[in-house]
Amino acid sequence: MTTKFIIYGLMGFIMEILWTGVISLLNRDFTLRAYTYLWMFPIYGLAVFMEPVYQAAEHLPFVMRGIIYMSLIFCAEYLAGFLLERGVGKCPWDYSGASASVYGFIRLDYAPVWFSVGLFYEFIYFNLFPLIM
Repeated sequence: MTTKFIIYGLMGFIMEILWTGVISLLNRDFTLRAYTYLWMFPIYGLAVFMEPVYQAAEHLPFVMRGIIYMSLIFCAEYLAGFLLERGVGKCPWDYSGASASVYGFIRLDYAPVWFSVGLFYEFIYFNLFPLIM
């Protein structure tokens, strides 16, 4: 479980670096500045607890699975942001300026991103982990 937690956390780090780098490019920042927060490693690592969901949802159509994963990721992101704000006084990400923001903790317009990330993690679970574990 610890190894999978680390792999999920590192994959999340990599995805976030790529995501923010692409956003820099789209904003015409050709330095391609990319970043993440150390808090994100354990948050992405918590995907290890999604594995029973992957197993239970395996028989469902991919759209239904993606919606389930997206919903759970939104819940985890909201809860993590809320707890960080309460625990350390600040949530590292602040979406309060976005029109699709929910209390600054999640952005509903990221639904396609979380839909895809959930399916990507599912793919890793079923296809990569059996090869390396």
